[in-house]
Amino acid sequence: MKINRHKFHCFTLLISLMASAYTFAQRGAPPVPPQTPREAALIDLTGVWVSVISEDWRWRMLTPLRGDFANIPLNAEGKRVGMAWDPEQDRAFGLECKAYGAANLMRVPGRLEISWEDDQTLAIRTDAGNQTRRLHFNESTMPSEPQSLQGYSMANWEKPLGTGDGSFTPPFFGARVGTAPRSLEVSTSNLTGGYLRKNGVPYSDQTTVQEFFDYHVLPNGEEWFTVTTIVRDPVYLRTAYITSTDFKKQNDMSGWNPSPCSAE
Repeated sequence: MKINRHKFHCFTLLISLMASAYTFAQRGAPPVPPQTPREAALIDLTGVWVSVISEDWRWRMLTPLRGDFANIPLNAEGKRVGMAWDPEQDRAFGLECKAYGAANLMRVPGRLEISWEDDQTLAIRTDAGNQTRRLHFNESTMPSEPQSLQGYSMANWEKPLGTGDGSFTPPFFGARVGTAPRSLEVSTSNLTGGYLRKNGVPYSDQTTVQEFFDYHVLPNGEEWFTVTTIVRDPVYLRTAYITSTDFKKQNDMSGWNPSPCSAE
């Protein structure tokens, strides 16, 4: 029986390709490069957002009187320092921005512009006080830097426990049990001291701030996020100071009005 040589060569080539494919599959496909934090974003916080003052209006929209520490768990030393608040002295020493540090900045009425500075860093810029916070992803240790008003913020896309996706999670980040994976968790330290309110309610340079950014869309299509902020200060607070602050997304830069820090 004669065999068509052309068909025979095609057949042997097909067998060879199938064998190679099988061997490749057995060895496993090349590893997929890990996604950058920007690519792995669970929610989109970029854009311009305006604060919606739905609570604590009289403490956020107006500068409270000296000694008005309502709802803040100050200890005796915190109250003593708070009673010594002098806005004129802050102005004289160029300390007008003490109420615009990371422990209170999100509570200051105004607008935020959130954008990716690079694939590893999410930047939050405020028109009130002209401040910029940088949220650094995928870093297990804080670099050696001087303390500052905004400190050093480490961020992580929060996932429920037991996701098993092998994603990187710094050891001090713990997902809240049962939380839908649509949150951003931020931990900030390396802060200089500042004010939790404009009337001189103090926090020290030993303060740490933990935040959870939860994104949600209303039935009418409006985009909102709520940031839950937990401030811990062993120097001036008896217990953690917890607040929740709401922001609504804008379609453009309308109302964006950069302004310097104000001492009162």
